[in-house]
Amino acid sequence: MTQQVTESPVTRTPRTSTRNADLSDLAHMLEVQNGRKLDVVAPASSLTVANGNLIMSRVEPAMTDHGRMFMSDGTYRPTDVAEEGFAAKLGIPVGYLRRMRTENPALYDINVCGWLEQDPSRKFLIRAFRGDAAENGHSGEGVARAFLSDSYRLIDNFDILTAALQGVEASGHRVEIKGCDLTDRRMYVRVESDQVAIQARELLRGYRSPFTGETGDQLPMVSAGFVISNSEVGSGAFSITPRAVVQVCRNGLTMSKDVMRAVHIGAKHDEGIVQWSGATRARELELVASKTADAVQQFLSPAYVEAKIDEIEREAGKQISDPAQTIEMVSKQLSFSGAVRESILNHFIRGGQTTAGGVMQAVTSTAQTLSDADAAHELEAMALPALAAAARAA
Repeated sequence: MTQQVTESPVTRTPRTSTRNADLSDLAHMLEVQNGRKLDVVAPASSLTVANGNLIMSRVEPAMTDHGRMFMSDGTYRPTDVAEEGFAAKLGIPVGYLRRMRTENPALYDINVCGWLEQDPSRKFLIRAFRGDAAENGHSGEGVARAFLSDSYRLIDNFDILTAALQGVEASGHRVEIKGCDLTDRRMYVRVESDQVAIQARELLRGYRSPFTGETGDQLPMVSAGFVISNSEVGSGAFSITPRAVVQVCRNGLTMSKDVMRAVHIGAKHDEGIVQWSGATRARELELVASKTADAVQQFLSPAYVEAKIDEIEREAGKQISDPAQTIEMVSKQLSFSGAVRESILNHFIRGGQTTAGGVMQAVTSTAQTLSDADAAHELEAMALPALAAAARAA
């Protein structure tokens, strides 16, 4: 199901999440967001907090891409991600910060303002969305979506998506975009090859899709693919992670050990509005395209996929004598919630494969059912660690 692009009725800033969107929907959402973005490097002396909102003052006006002036000064409602930035940069425990927001907002303001005042010259990068009123030359409520170091390197999702797809095209591999997710934290684009697929009869022997009932013996194929991911708000590097897809159930096996990533750390920005030159952006994105082309050549190699499946099969066939106890142990080791643990057990039973590989499949099929895209991708990445833990317990 695709969530359409809409705006918040309160701030009229773009919504920032979608699950299982197609590529055109994701690109449109990112274009809408780009029209509202504001990136400001400001000293602590220009920042304060009132009623839980970040207030910027004495920041120079800037121009939109259409040549209209807008004011950066104003009130910005922090997202959870921005609030985590307050906690990290100011040394306030995030749990305590959120408790104050809920139970004692006045104390929240006092704490954040007090720590900002400790070092008035310290500079931060604030990533925000402007509200409508700011375009009319007046201060209006926007959204503070990240509170970061002033050396954070800006590589935005739309640019990453464009450059990465250019790299895929340059690789010469024919691929399909199988789904896109966007959250306040990250963008995820799942790419799959329709040319590189191998048989995995041993891995899928006795497995049944919990969604359709079709068996791995009927369709024992695994396709090669990868996930393109990026964060604009400090929640992780730009990365390309190899991913094998079990065709019978669409379960994804993410090979996190082989991830290719580029961390968002660079030179410190000057104070004021951050606007990179076209030449600087071009250099950054050429590197993204080049790295993507290299990663595609490796990750969509039949030899690479076969080696990974062979590695997985060495542990996947170990029999599980007590599924409930094994899944409880795996869940404790990997810090799964009670609800996720119950879902994994249910999917294990429905999958019919009473092995360590069945636990792995249950983790990945459960990940498909989660509406929170960040949680889904984090759980999918735990499938191979879950396999290893289940195999040890067998």
